[in-house]
Amino acid sequence: MYVQTVFAVKYRRAVIDQKWKPELLAVIGNLINETGCKTIIVNGVEDHIHCFFGIKPSICVSDVMKNAKAKSSKWINESGFLQHRFEWQSGFGAFTYSREHIDRIYRYIQNQEEHHWGISFTEEYIEMLIQHGIDYDEQYIFKGLM
Repeated sequence: MYVQTVFAVKYRRAVIDQKWKPELLAVIGNLINETGCKTIIVNGVEDHIHCFFGIKPSICVSDVMKNAKAKSSKWINESGFLQHRFEWQSGFGAFTYSREHIDRIYRYIQNQEEHHWGISFTEEYIEMLIQHGIDYDEQYIFKGLM
Protein backbone atom coordinates (compact mmCIF):
# COMPACT_ATOMS: atom_id res chain seq x y z
CA MET A 1 0.00 0.00 0.00
CA TYR A 2 1.07 3.58 -0.55
CA VAL A 3 0.29 6.02 2.23
CA GLN A 4 0.64 9.77 2.56
CA THR A 5 0.61 11.05 6.11
CA VAL A 6 0.36 14.67 7.19
CA PHE A 7 1.14 16.01 10.65
CA ALA A 8 1.62 19.47 12.10
CA VAL A 9 3.81 21.26 14.58
CA LYS A 10 1.86 21.80 17.81
CA TYR A 11 -0.46 24.79 17.37
CA ARG A 12 0.88 24.96 13.78
CA ARG A 13 3.74 27.14 14.93
CA ALA A 14 6.01 27.95 11.99
CA VAL A 15 9.27 26.78 13.61
CA ILE A 16 10.77 24.33 11.10
CA ASP A 17 13.72 26.37 9.86
CA GLN A 18 15.20 26.03 6.36
CA LYS A 19 18.67 25.65 7.94
CA TRP A 20 17.88 22.32 9.58
CA LYS A 21 14.80 21.19 7.66
CA PRO A 22 16.75 18.93 5.22
CA GLU A 23 18.25 17.07 8.18
CA LEU A 24 14.84 16.73 9.82
CA LEU A 25 13.31 15.33 6.62
CA ALA A 26 16.12 12.77 6.38
CA VAL A 27 15.65 11.79 10.04
CA ILE A 28 11.91 11.28 9.53
CA GLY A 29 12.52 9.26 6.36
CA ASN A 30 15.00 7.03 8.18
CA LEU A 31 12.59 6.58 11.09
CA ILE A 32 9.87 5.46 8.67
CA ASN A 33 12.29 2.99 7.06
CA GLU A 34 13.24 1.74 10.53
CA THR A 35 9.68 0.40 10.92
CA GLY A 36 9.95 -1.80 7.81
CA CYS A 37 8.30 0.69 5.46
CA LYS A 38 9.92 2.22 2.39
CA THR A 39 10.08 6.02 2.35
CA ILE A 40 9.34 7.55 -1.05
CA ILE A 41 9.54 11.24 -0.06
CA VAL A 42 9.27 13.44 3.03
CA ASN A 43 8.81 17.19 2.71
CA GLY A 44 6.92 20.05 4.26
CA VAL A 45 6.96 23.67 5.25
CA GLU A 46 7.47 25.62 8.49
CA ASP A 47 4.42 24.20 10.25
CA HIS A 48 3.74 20.72 8.88
CA ILE A 49 5.20 17.63 7.21
CA HIS A 50 4.01 15.25 4.48
CA CYS A 51 5.39 11.70 4.32
CA PHE A 52 4.79 9.32 1.42
CA PHE A 53 5.82 5.71 1.87
CA GLY A 54 5.11 2.12 0.97
CA ILE A 55 3.77 0.01 3.80
CA LYS A 56 3.13 -3.70 4.19
CA PRO A 57 -0.37 -4.72 5.34
CA SER A 58 1.16 -6.25 8.47
CA ILE A 59 2.43 -2.85 9.67
CA CYS A 60 0.16 -0.34 11.41
CA VAL A 61 0.30 3.25 10.11
CA SER A 62 -0.24 4.52 13.67
CA ASP A 63 2.88 2.68 14.84
CA VAL A 64 4.92 4.17 11.99
CA MET A 65 3.76 7.69 12.83
CA LYS A 66 4.20 7.20 16.59
CA ASN A 67 7.82 6.21 15.97
CA ALA A 68 8.53 8.98 13.46
CA LYS A 69 6.90 11.77 15.46
CA ALA A 70 8.28 10.78 18.88
CA LYS A 71 11.85 10.20 17.76
CA SER A 72 12.00 13.21 15.41
CA SER A 73 10.73 15.58 18.11
CA LYS A 74 13.33 14.12 20.47
CA TRP A 75 15.99 14.70 17.79
CA ILE A 76 14.89 18.34 17.32
CA ASN A 77 14.95 18.98 21.08
CA GLU A 78 18.33 17.31 21.59
CA SER A 79 19.81 19.22 18.63
CA GLY A 80 19.08 22.54 20.36
CA PHE A 81 17.64 24.21 17.25
CA LEU A 82 14.93 26.02 19.22
CA GLN A 83 14.81 28.09 22.39
CA HIS A 84 11.70 26.22 23.53
CA ARG A 85 10.55 22.61 23.66
CA PHE A 86 9.41 21.27 20.28
CA GLU A 87 6.27 19.12 19.95
CA TRP A 88 4.22 17.72 17.10
CA GLN A 89 0.46 18.17 17.37
CA SER A 90 -1.32 14.98 18.40
CA GLY A 91 -2.78 12.96 15.56
CA PHE A 92 -2.12 12.85 11.84
CA GLY A 93 -3.94 12.41 8.57
CA ALA A 94 -3.39 9.27 6.49
CA PHE A 95 -4.42 8.83 2.86
CA THR A 96 -3.87 5.77 0.68
CA TYR A 97 -3.09 5.70 -3.03
CA SER A 98 -2.68 3.16 -5.80
CA ARG A 99 0.54 2.57 -7.71
CA GLU A 100 -0.49 4.81 -10.64
CA HIS A 101 -0.68 7.82 -8.28
CA ILE A 102 2.93 7.59 -7.06
CA ASP A 103 4.39 10.16 -9.47
CA ARG A 104 1.58 12.69 -8.90
CA ILE A 105 1.77 12.45 -5.10
CA TYR A 106 5.57 12.57 -5.20
CA ARG A 107 5.47 15.84 -7.19
CA TYR A 108 2.80 17.28 -4.92
CA ILE A 109 4.91 16.63 -1.81
CA GLN A 110 8.12 17.70 -3.53
CA ASN A 111 6.54 21.09 -4.35
CA GLN A 112 5.13 21.90 -0.91
CA GLU A 113 6.81 25.29 -0.61
CA GLU A 114 5.40 26.41 -3.96
CA HIS A 115 2.00 24.90 -3.18
CA HIS A 116 1.68 26.85 0.06
CA TRP A 117 2.14 30.26 -1.55
CA GLY A 118 -1.56 30.14 -2.38
CA ILE A 119 -3.18 27.93 0.25
CA SER A 120 -3.00 27.56 4.02
CA PHE A 121 -2.32 24.27 5.75
CA THR A 122 -5.90 24.10 7.05
CA GLU A 123 -7.32 24.70 3.56
CA GLU A 124 -4.97 22.08 2.12
CA TYR A 125 -5.90 19.51 4.75
CA ILE A 126 -9.65 20.03 4.39
CA GLU A 127 -9.24 19.78 0.60
CA MET A 128 -7.49 16.41 1.05
CA LEU A 129 -10.29 15.16 3.31
CA ILE A 130 -12.93 16.20 0.77
CA GLN A 131 -11.01 14.66 -2.16
CA HIS A 132 -10.88 11.36 -0.28
CA GLY A 133 -14.56 11.50 0.71
CA ILE A 134 -13.75 11.67 4.41
CA ASP A 135 -16.36 13.19 6.72
CA TYR A 136 -14.74 15.39 9.33
CA ASP A 137 -15.63 17.45 12.35
CA GLU A 138 -14.05 20.91 12.62
CA GLN A 139 -13.12 20.28 16.27
CA TYR A 140 -10.73 17.52 15.16
CA ILE A 141 -8.90 19.56 12.53
CA PHE A 142 -5.37 20.50 13.64
CA LYS A 143 -5.56 23.34 16.14
CA GLY A 144 -4.07 26.70 15.21
CA LEU A 145 -2.07 29.14 17.27
CA MET A 146 -3.50 29.83 20.69
